[in-house]
Amino acid sequence: MRFEAITWERLAEAFAAQADALEPADAGPWLKVAVDGPPAARTGELAGRVAQALRVRGRAVLTVSTEGFLRPASLRYEYGKEDPDSYYDSWFDTGALWREVFGPLEAGGSGRVLPDLWDPVTDRATRSPYRPLPEGGVLVVHGPLLLGHWFPFDLSVHLRLSPGALRRRTEESARWTLPAFARYEDEVAPGGRADAVVRADDPLHPAWTGWRQGGEEPSGRP
Repeated sequence: MRFEAITWERLAEAFAAQADALEPADAGPWLKVAVDGPPAARTGELAGRVAQALRVRGRAVLTVSTEGFLRPASLRYEYGKEDPDSYYDSWFDTGALWREVFGPLEAGGSGRVLPDLWDPVTDRATRSPYRPLPEGGVLVVHGPLLLGHWFPFDLSVHLRLSPGALRRRTEESARWTLPAFARYEDEVAPGGRADAVVRADDPLHPAWTGWRQGGEEPSGRP
């Protein structure tokens, strides 16, 4: 992969411009895009920038974090509180994401999305109200391990950290999750699935590959 230097501001603008020019692959009225990466890569920051750039372009945007779709503690900690395979396989409620986020935005769907489901601090349902996304709107989903579930993304970016940078930038209390991200690289190869890869080892000086050239399969689809 060849990388070229870019600022986060220019990256967000490039992402918004690319998304704004796309038609949803399912022929529905909603576009679905992703910012994938480990928590240490701070995917929410780029997702927020992209959302703002899209709003400037006149698009309605709904941003959803996978951190709002964790499973209850009784399921997350079934094999202990620091089991990387559990983190990889069962911490995130992918069924709820399909049902509450992606399902309503299928062609003919209601457009009413649940922005979050579970509060990991209180270990209770958030009881957040559904939020309508108007036709022509864009869903921006961000979080870790997004590209291995065949979520119907029309455009995606993967924020990549080298193993050394990932270890340095991951809080000590969360370093037990590192084998899960190594497994993600081995089993999913997110850099090959995403439409663009961002090297984020230095948070102040990102670099990216540019967009995947035509003729290649987009990252979020099989």
